[in-house]
Amino acid sequence: MLAWFVATAVLATWYVFRDPTFDYRLLIVGSLIPSVVDLIAGGARMLHSVVFSVVLLGVIMVATTGRRPLRRTLLGLPLGTLLHLVFSAAWVDTELFWWPVSGLRFDDSSSLFVDRGLLNVPLEVIGLILLWWIYRAADLADPAIRSDFASTGRLTLGVN
Repeated sequence: MLAWFVATAVLATWYVFRDPTFDYRLLIVGSLIPSVVDLIAGGARMLHSVVFSVVLLGVIMVATTGRRPLRRTLLGLPLGTLLHLVFSAAWVDTELFWWPVSGLRFDDSSSLFVDRGLLNVPLEVIGLILLWWIYRAADLADPAIRSDFASTGRLTLGVN
């Protein structure tokens, strides 16, 4: 499931912040990383832990002290991982969500993608529809706007 996480992360961020200067590129990467790592690792691991996202946020905040433009760009990464936790319903697996507070082992943590089974299909279809809507609302069919998004990560949805 890729479209579901990208679309929900972009729309949630847009509707909360409404910041036309926000860089969505790292948000998109952050929203996908937990699932990609799960598929490689063969099951849900520490990237589906709220502790991971909070530590990532803390590291970025400390590492970018005095460098506000860099901080502003990098904050999309932990925001994306946190939104992935929300839209993957990671909190239903208490041991995984609170790792390592709940213990250090990943005994039965199969991929959340696999656990959802056929529910992935409608979620991905909804994600594709939302991505199409984002594409249209942001006027990404225009090559200049698409090029600006690729180089700056800025996305302006034509909605209020």
